[in-house]
Amino acid sequence: MKKVFKVFIFCCLSVSVAFGQKKVEVDLCIYGATSAGVVAAYTAAKAGKKVVIVDPVNHIGGLSSGGLGMTDIGNKFVVTGLALDFYRKIGKHYGTFEQWIFEPKVAEQIFRDYLGKTNVQLLLNHPLVKVNKKGNSITDIELSSTEGKSSVTAKVFMDCTYEGDLLAASGVSYHVGREDNSLYGETINGVQLLEGHQFPNGVDPYQVKGDPSSGLLWGISNEKLLPRGTGDKKVQAYNYRITLTNVPENRIPITKPDNYDAKRYELLKRQKELQPWKSIQDVFIWSLMPNGKTDINNRNGFSTDMIGMNWDYPEADWKRRREIIKAHEDYTKGLLYFVGNDPAVPQQIRDDIQNWGYPKDEFVQNNHWTPQLYIREARRMVGEVVMTQNHCQAKEIVQDDIGYAAYTMDSHNCDRLVVDGVVKNEGNVEVGGFLPFPISYRSITPKRAEADNLLVPVCLSSSHIAFGSIRMEPVFMVLAQSAAVAAGIAIDKNLPVQDVKIADIKQVLASNPKADKRASDELIHVSNTKQVTLQGDWADGKGRGFGMSFKESTGNTASTARFTASKPLKAGKYKVYTYFPKKAESASKHNLAIFNGKSVENKVLDYSKVEIKGQTSSTWVEVGEFTFYQGKSNPYVEITNKGAQGVVAANAILFVPQTDQI
Repeated sequence: MKKVFKVFIFCCLSVSVAFGQKKVEVDLCIYGATSAGVVAAYTAAKAGKKVVIVDPVNHIGGLSSGGLGMTDIGNKFVVTGLALDFYRKIGKHYGTFEQWIFEPKVAEQIFRDYLGKTNVQLLLNHPLVKVNKKGNSITDIELSSTEGKSSVTAKVFMDCTYEGDLLAASGVSYHVGREDNSLYGETINGVQLLEGHQFPNGVDPYQVKGDPSSGLLWGISNEKLLPRGTGDKKVQAYNYRITLTNVPENRIPITKPDNYDAKRYELLKRQKELQPWKSIQDVFIWSLMPNGKTDINNRNGFSTDMIGMNWDYPEADWKRRREIIKAHEDYTKGLLYFVGNDPAVPQQIRDDIQNWGYPKDEFVQNNHWTPQLYIREARRMVGEVVMTQNHCQAKEIVQDDIGYAAYTMDSHNCDRLVVDGVVKNEGNVEVGGFLPFPISYRSITPKRAEADNLLVPVCLSSSHIAFGSIRMEPVFMVLAQSAAVAAGIAIDKNLPVQDVKIADIKQVLASNPKADKRASDELIHVSNTKQVTLQGDWADGKGRGFGMSFKESTGNTASTARFTASKPLKAGKYKVYTYFPKKAESASKHNLAIFNGKSVENKVLDYSKVEIKGQTSSTWVEVGEFTFYQGKSNPYVEITNKGAQGVVAANAILFVPQTDQI
């Protein structure tokens, strides 16, 4: 049956029309229909709040429904609440438990389904014109559209845009570009000339090789390289996460785009003179999505990143932004056409590209091209607390956490310039190797004197390099859910958002993690000494598991790890999962014992057919579906290394009630 998406435009909302201007009165106004905006709206609406989402364009779900199907995870421990629910709904669509790679249209439908279960009002194509304040409180915002002017009055406002337009118009402090390392005591902020996504040595930058008087090739700036760590206003490159298909009946050919100029790709030709072409993977990160589709990203020195062409985007009006967006579209479509047709490209690679085209069933309202440019970074608020490199690397640890981040501190290149007579990209940083770290509630609240009823879970208060770790779609969704809970508390108690207690936010999230009263899972991590009993020889695991740590046993000593539920589970059926941090030495099979409240069932778990997809080397593995009873003793799952050939991991166990397998 085809799903029907219903948005109740005026139900449960106070709407009036005065002198031709529509006025909307709500509890919570969310500016930005990104994934974060949808999650925040669902959370607040399910808590009984009147909610409106305002967006300057006409796209729901942001990057998560705009082509970024290869989810940047880092560590699945950080994905909780509705964010996790979203990836489980993706999994249900594809017949798996959780799934992190997906088609844009599937993601968009899930976001629309969330909104369709609420009375959230949508005001799309309504760009912000003005913010009105009384003291340090926002009273209302003024909007424009083809239908005329409108305004929204709310008790709390939330900026869920990638650009930070609402926070800026509200008079809140923010930063654009890269801070100097000295500002926050960092080491990898500011100017960085490193090897990632870099040109090989020897690429000539001039239109006529060796002749500076001939001028620079397209795409090279005339900026001078500043000392390492120097702050500036340069913004890391944007690009499109490109969705193509190789299914003939769903494929629209890649043709010459608007404003095509092959000279724009001369640098790619020169790069490949030194790094010979082997496949399309030399030019793109060409990731495969379900049903013959792609999520294509930037690779090497010259690719989909339009380096240095976005510096004025964060502060630009929408007329100028549309020009920048169109330039990126022309450049990207031109790159695809160039690689598929230019005689400089080896015939094999041209033939490969010809097998791909724009999908007929994606982005139907935008001529099958994603309407969402990848705005990796724009404005960043300077709030009550600024998240920095020191927080990422646990040199500083906040106590008012409302979510975690775990991805590498990642910045794409910010500039392309001439260094010692050759072309070099500048700004790429990829530094990881740290555990998930907490994100402060005070990093999503402005300074009290600037705005006391605004929350900013996307363009949050962070340095450039720390934002590179935080700025992942799952994390934005987690922060947005926390922000929506905080907004509800602020409304109910008539508090400034800065005065909302972290304990109150956590209590709501713990008792109602999916925002709609659905039964919650029970997750038991091996670090929980109250619920996990280890016997035998267990060592700290090496590699990437779930959370901060895991244990492993080699099988030389008989060892068990018992994960016991915190209380008798509500009687009924549950699916049980164990977390598998896969490594070369992992045992392909091991034994488990499952106590259901009455009896013990033994099972052998076979990992040999477990397929791990996406940006992760570990995954949940289903143990099975079991009926649990409310007996005198709490249910448990016991992992043993008895008879196993290889390393057995004890990381985490998950009980998922059948009522939530929807």
